[in-house]
Amino acid sequence: MKKLSLSLTDKLAIDRTKLANERTFLAYFRTFIVFLSSGLAIIKLDILTEIKWIGSMLNIIAPVVFLIGLIRFLYVKRRIRKYYAA
Repeated sequence: MKKLSLSLTDKLAIDRTKLANERTFLAYFRTFIVFLSSGLAIIKLDILTEIKWIGSMLNIIAPVVFLIGLIRFLYVKRRIRKYYAA
């Protein structure tokens, strides 16, 4: 595919898109950390014995959230590089 010469406005828009992609990945990562730490806390606290299953579910969901975020980040990064690399 032939690369087009981009104006400064277009180059800045691509940079904003790259930064937005990174922010989105960091949001997925924060969610992963919160789910994982909450799940571990629920499992470890003896006072919360009735809801240990919620802690287990959070610990199962946490890596899934992280993998979705990572796959999406890499996909969007590859698409940006493919179509708009200078």
